[in-house]
Amino acid sequence: MAQTKTNKPKRKTKQIKRNKKTEQIKPIEPETIAEAKELEKNSYWQTTEDEILLRSPEPDDVFKSSDSWRVFRILGEFVGGFDSLATITHGVSVFGSARTVENNEYYRAAVETGKLLAEAGFEIITGGGPGIMEAANRGAFEAGKISVGCNIELPFEQVANRYQNKSLTFKYFFVRKTMFIKYSNAYVIFPGGFGTLDELFEALTLIQTRKIRNFPVVLFGSSYWKGLLAWLTSTMLNEKNINPEDLGLIHLTDSPKDTVDFIVKCCGFDKK
Repeated sequence: MAQTKTNKPKRKTKQIKRNKKTEQIKPIEPETIAEAKELEKNSYWQTTEDEILLRSPEPDDVFKSSDSWRVFRILGEFVGGFDSLATITHGVSVFGSARTVENNEYYRAAVETGKLLAEAGFEIITGGGPGIMEAANRGAFEAGKISVGCNIELPFEQVANRYQNKSLTFKYFFVRKTMFIKYSNAYVIFPGGFGTLDELFEALTLIQTRKIRNFPVVLFGSSYWKGLLAWLTSTMLNEKNINPEDLGLIHLTDSPKDTVDFIVKCCGFDKK
């Protein structure tokens, strides 16, 4: 059918989002690398190395900017991370939402947990951002102990929290995730979103498959996690997709002290 003014497909145009409260105007999220680069010119959107790496190859890719050459940058990031974190031997990684505000009960609990873990001889490792990450770093920092932030390059700038005495920035999520696992002896998982669940289930998978051993995983906040645990029990276990002992990989608590006592017991570390 011939195109006319009435049936001709309309070219998509960039929409504008307006925040009614602040009257700030910003473009919507880009759908392609090209759109992201266009927005990057206006300092609104940053094209990350992860985004470029994970896209499908394009016909006009120049060889030297292709994945084969990008391996050297990835290698460099691994080497830098290993060098910087080589002295972290009793690390505990704390995860949770970056959106948790300072007066939230979980923020306060994360500060206390970070403090108690640090006083027990553990180095605190987080993603280096705000919210729960800031709270755990803050607890260790204010206790005068080691507080590590493994920051990540994001499309929107993530400002590193100020409670870090060792701070790294990674371009690639999978390199950063390797650092969390390698330099941690345990995970503490506070309420969070997709990223928090990603770290949780990666750790459980590695434990289940015996890639890591004697690695306690603590879920903090029974009211937040009860729905997930109920589903794991009623659906995943019922369908025999996991074994009953797999549920024993998770320790649920609402107490910073219980968190520390459990990790100390599992790891066999004496408090210092």
